[in-house]
Amino acid sequence: MIKAEYVWFDGDQPTQTLRSKTRTLPEGTTEPPRWSFDGSSTNQAEGHRSDCLLEPVFTCPDPLRGDPHKLVLCEVLDIDGAPHRTNTRAPLREAADRHRDQDTWVGIEQEYTMFKGSRPLGWPAGGYPAPQGPFYCGVGADEVFGREIAEEHLDACLAAGLKIYGINAEVMPGQWEFQVGTGGPVEISDHLVLARYLLYRVGEGHNTSMTLHPKPVRGDWNGSGAHTNFSTAAMRAPGGLAVIHEAIKRLEANHAHHIAHYGDGIEQRLTGKHETCSYKEFRFGDSDRGASIRIPPSTVSEGRGYFEDRRPCANVDPYVVTRLLLETICD
Repeated sequence: MIKAEYVWFDGDQPTQTLRSKTRTLPEGTTEPPRWSFDGSSTNQAEGHRSDCLLEPVFTCPDPLRGDPHKLVLCEVLDIDGAPHRTNTRAPLREAADRHRDQDTWVGIEQEYTMFKGSRPLGWPAGGYPAPQGPFYCGVGADEVFGREIAEEHLDACLAAGLKIYGINAEVMPGQWEFQVGTGGPVEISDHLVLARYLLYRVGEGHNTSMTLHPKPVRGDWNGSGAHTNFSTAAMRAPGGLAVIHEAIKRLEANHAHHIAHYGDGIEQRLTGKHETCSYKEFRFGDSDRGASIRIPPSTVSEGRGYFEDRRPCANVDPYVVTRLLLETICD
């Protein structure tokens, strides 16, 4: 038998979280069937009419259980088969289909923080570590905490066939990052969601919780983001830098709308300090990590390429951020 782990976003607000449950299927099953669940227990239905449907949309090997078991990413549907109000993937599918001729590529840099109990991993009991500085991409037991967990997560993502292209220790002790991409917006969003699922599951085995809170520790510490890299075929073609500048004008005109959907707690992270631009303003710059939009040096030197939206928080819905970029730039 195959153990198929069905994974979906619930209806929690202001930040949806992941849920999952296991179904056994006959060995050789290639298309997992729809399955129902109790939406009243996930903030997606009322108790008197609680059934919702799970529609499998992406399946990959389950690296935690091993062959032949599968991870099954699902969209949530109403009982009549229509996309549920909490289903943010369906609107992205529609936007991506409208603009398939643009050949849009995205990549997302997912920051997160490991916690043991109420404190970040590696923090001394009842106190604080040394000021941030030596921890980013650090080496050594006094600089880096949780490497074995980050490595195990990387191996799991690779075994699942997810498009993960790197990991690194981040600025705050106990804080890490993994990057997913490059590919189409629906594909990369799907891969990021399952990479998050695997992160939480790997953490379970180490009695370590993972938080995507944009400011997990108040004070003089960096927050956690989900910097999103974006390009269209026109941006990657000769003369694409001019196309990027036009796109940035559209992003500026829609800044408030994006900020409202880029993750709960964004005002705690985008303060104008710690490599951020204040959420109250919009600016862009070449190789500027303190800007809203950063244009990488390679894009500037070659006159084409991609840009990085540094505003999204670590807890952002990847289906929402990629849809907003598509609609704002391409509609």
